[in-house]
Parts: sequence; structure tokens; C-alpha cells
Amino acid sequence: MKIKYNSPVILTYSILSICILSFCSSGLVSKHFSSPAHLAFLNPYFYLRLVSYIAGHGGWSHLIGNLMITLLVGPLLEEKYGSGKLLEMILVTAVVTGLLNTFLFSTSLTGGSGIAFMLILLSSFSNIKSKEIPLTFIIIAVLFIGSEVASTLKIDRISQFSHLAGGFIGAGYGFIRSGRRF
Repeated sequence: MKIKYNSPVILTYSILSICILSFCSSGLVSKHFSSPAHLAFLNPYFYLRLVSYIAGHGGWSHLIGNLMITLLVGPLLEEKYGSGKLLEMILVTAVVTGLLNTFLFSTSLTGGSGIAFMLILLSSFSNIKSKEIPLTFIIIAVLFIGSEVASTLKIDRISQFSHLAGGFIGAGYGFIRSGRRF
């Protein structure tokens, strides 16, 4: 029996995130692996940080929480949609969430929580048929949106905004892709 690198996008993202947390100081993570807090379209580094922030995490519990979701759901979605399309979904989610955060807030994001929530809502579309909305999607959406809205009332360092943005992007991709493999 041999070990197979069965989900290249998800596994590469996971290994990269583990390496960044293992080998980078918190100062290095906040400088290079956090989303931009201000618009700087003329700075090429601005564009890199719109994507790199999903690989940086605030600590081991933050990373493990995201990776449990990502490694559980991600490989199934990568098999369904293909590595290229899943990578596209991850990058679009990262960039859109990062840009929206920059436009709406003056703080940076760190971590792949938005990606994890995109995968959760996208996964509820795995058995979609034409002109039918899965009940699992409705239940997940209600639970997800309800818990995130309720969480906004707590004072913590968690960006419920990135969770909601990732979830909405995942739901959007689910509707657009609607079970077809592209």
C-alpha cells in the first residue's frame, strides 16, 4: 500500500500553512501573510497579500480548526470540480474577501477561515440536480448565517465578515457550477 498525494491543491495549501506557522515569527506572519488594511493599487505587494493571507494563521488552534474543515471537505470538492477550478475558487474567494475587507474595514485578515466556509457551503451542492435546491444547503446556510450573525455580537478577534464572505462565495459557486464538472 502506498500513500497518494490525492488532493494537490488542498494538500499543498495545508502544508504551506503549517510551514508558515512553524517557521515564521508572528511579526513575519502579520507583515507578509495578512491581508492589506489599506488600498495600495500601485504597490505590487498589495496584490500578493490579497492571496497570501489565507496561508498565515494566528496560532495552532486557528490553523487546526481551519485545516480540519479544509482537509475533510476539500479533497471531495477537488475530485468533483478538478484541481484547477478549485484553485480558482480559492483564489477568487481570497481576493474578493480581501478587497471587501480593505474597502469596509481598516484591519487585516489572517487565515483561511473564509476558504473553509466557502468549502462548507460549496459542499452542500455536491448532489444538486437541475431546478432543485438541496435541503442540506438551506439548513447549512441558516445555521451558518445565524451563527455568524450571532457571533458578531461577541467581542473577539475573529472576522465573521470573512466567514460570511467565503460562505456566500461558496454558495455562489455552487449555484453557478450546479453539479457540472467544468
